[in-house]
Amino acid sequence: MEIKSSELILNPDGSIYHLNLKPENIAKDIIFVGDQDRVDRISDHFDTIEFKTQKREFKTHTGTYKGKRLSVISTGIGPDNIDIVINEIDALFNIDFTTRSIKETLTSVNIVRIGTSGSLQKDIPVNSFVLSKAGLGLDNLMRSYVIDQVEEKQILEAFLKHTTWDLKKGTPYFISNSSSLQQKLESEQTHLGITATAGGFYGPQGRVLRLALQDPLLNSKIDNFNFNSQRITNFEMETSAIYGLCKLLGHHAVSLNTIIANRADGTFSQDPYKAVDQLIKYTLDRLAK
Repeated sequence: MEIKSSELILNPDGSIYHLNLKPENIAKDIIFVGDQDRVDRISDHFDTIEFKTQKREFKTHTGTYKGKRLSVISTGIGPDNIDIVINEIDALFNIDFTTRSIKETLTSVNIVRIGTSGSLQKDIPVNSFVLSKAGLGLDNLMRSYVIDQVEEKQILEAFLKHTTWDLKKGTPYFISNSSSLQQKLESEQTHLGITATAGGFYGPQGRVLRLALQDPLLNSKIDNFNFNSQRITNFEMETSAIYGLCKLLGHHAVSLNTIIANRADGTFSQDPYKAVDQLIKYTLDRLAK
């Protein structure tokens, strides 16, 4: 069945609308970053760069690192941008742009997020790495899709009860990472935990400037949540959307974050740029193995 031009939007040169990419421009191993400037900081480590493009906040460099072909893409901030980026990446691999039809043989890709985050636990200090075993979606994005087969329902029920969650805010969701990618990227340098993904930076993450919060105790409830020895380790704004969309589309995803702030003890990294660079090098070397 042909996909309508209003649904699969292509630029005049045949590239996908937001990412400005053609299928030949992107590798099967992809690194996500939020910040456009971080794309260059990663590709500076590449041995070769074959392609560069940018449209709006979506910047892509494709090249090789120690013989491994990689693409690095900036997504901007938030789950709404992740919805754009992952759907368009999937289209680049699994939709024939000429016939506008889904390919008979589907391709699975690997996506690794390199991000920054705030720790919710005192024993996960600034400058350390967190590998997200699962994403807790507080953002509602995945509720637009059919996720019954990929969400973790038992932990969700426990979370709703523990936090006395107000369903007027929507129903959260838990989705796990790719176990095969976790094995590739996990080491004694990484802390494992659940990453909470919020739809905003201030109120949705419990920050107060001038506006009152719907539940001022929510962060402390999240800090104390424990399900079968799993706890929520950090807050950010992309992981659960990445995990959910990748699980539905048959891709592999893992989110890695450098902890630049510890919300539990009020500390902030004295050199967050160095901490991020250390995670970049760690991730590149692990992917190139």
